[in-house]
Amino acid sequence: MQVQFWGAAQTITGSMHLVEYEGKRVLLDCGLYQGRRKEAFNRNRDLPFDARSIDAVLLSHAHIDHSGNLPSLIRHGFKGRIYTTPPTKSLAVHMLLDSAQIQESDVKYVNKKRKQKQQSLFDPLYVQEDAVRTLNRMVGIDFAEPFQPVPGMTCRFHVAGHMLGAAHVELTMSQNGHPPIRLAFSGDIGRKGAPILKDPTVVEGVDYLIMEATYGNRKHPEWIDAEKELHRVVQETWDNRGKLIVPAFSVGRTQEIIYRLNNLKEAGKLPPLKVFLDSPLAIDAHTVFQQYFDQFDDTFAKQILSEEDEDPLDFHDLYLVRKVQHSMALNKLQEPCIIISASGMCESGRILHHLKQHISNPTTTVLLTGYQAPYTLGRRLEEGAAEVNIFGDPYKVRAKILKLQGSSGHADQPELIEWASNVAAAGNLKKVALVHCELENAQVLSEKLLTNDIRPVIIPDRGETMPLAE
Repeated sequence: MQVQFWGAAQTITGSMHLVEYEGKRVLLDCGLYQGRRKEAFNRNRDLPFDARSIDAVLLSHAHIDHSGNLPSLIRHGFKGRIYTTPPTKSLAVHMLLDSAQIQESDVKYVNKKRKQKQQSLFDPLYVQEDAVRTLNRMVGIDFAEPFQPVPGMTCRFHVAGHMLGAAHVELTMSQNGHPPIRLAFSGDIGRKGAPILKDPTVVEGVDYLIMEATYGNRKHPEWIDAEKELHRVVQETWDNRGKLIVPAFSVGRTQEIIYRLNNLKEAGKLPPLKVFLDSPLAIDAHTVFQQYFDQFDDTFAKQILSEEDEDPLDFHDLYLVRKVQHSMALNKLQEPCIIISASGMCESGRILHHLKQHISNPTTTVLLTGYQAPYTLGRRLEEGAAEVNIFGDPYKVRAKILKLQGSSGHADQPELIEWASNVAAAGNLKKVALVHCELENAQVLSEKLLTNDIRPVIIPDRGETMPLAE
């Protein structure tokens, strides 16, 4: 009985952990790895195990770095079921189809240029047919409802608060003649008091814990500061008659940004500029949010009831952009505006075309709203690169690059320590494995956990195993 860490090990993206139990193999997440383009493509394409040997998948949430390589798993011969929460299943319908479409369109765009240079052409990682086959394997299980992904293993999902449908995964594995082994996988842990969603819950009394440590080295600013900072940046954009380009994950971060803009609008603080949501996926996600009223926190629910339009994710001057030609037309606008588009790390999709057109314009502001993985375009912009490549061509960075502090959907160091302490309170915890983190961040959090008498703590490398029931 063991866990083998195949993704998000000493890095952030590509979440993927393999649990082996009584001859069965259960995969926790199967996410896209994002980093250096060639390395990312090869790692996502070449799975480190035989996909046909996997009996089931437990999906913590729908973000692409956790779900986005499921179509590759299917393409390589996986025949089992994918278990997740109903909201995640609903979101995955849109997210995986969108991901496949982006894979196809980005490769088509790059191949057009490679053909002109007489270079070899690329194949997409997967196509929409693979995404459809993936969705047909998904089973929605309600929070707290026990089920068996394989015989002898009982699973429950618990509210993680990171995004709509996000779950902590709790596994109880029976042993003949011995007490059962309990393992928890945190997935991504949300923040207390975050807008829109309920706070994360705690999985108590487990023996082993696989825990994210994305921001294990820092404390986030207060939520109210993020809204004030957004107001300042929007006002500055209006005053400079420029454009504000906001790369944002289509599900989670985009809704948070729109929610904050709605609050500013309701308070009479939003300048009279147009806001364009240039993301068909984010538009589709809005319909999913409307289906799961019971997942919202009390504050958001009360706003739905109190606002005249009964929708804190909509306001006058918010325009939804679906068609490609309308997206392209945004780059010709001369008036100040806000363009919110994906992807959040600036690695694919429509945001690349907006950056290509505006990154060299000093009146443009690019507002990064979440974590930027190493070697992504977003990280290069965050680190102050003077020149970046977009679709293989170099562009001078003359736009102002800012980071919206305090808007993260991930728990910070104090919140992670509090959550882990509550998990460990029953006194059963034998080992903690820190994942979904850069090594330095994990080392800082590891020391803090040890100080709080949570031990032993490991920071597994890719391919490393953690025995269970040692």
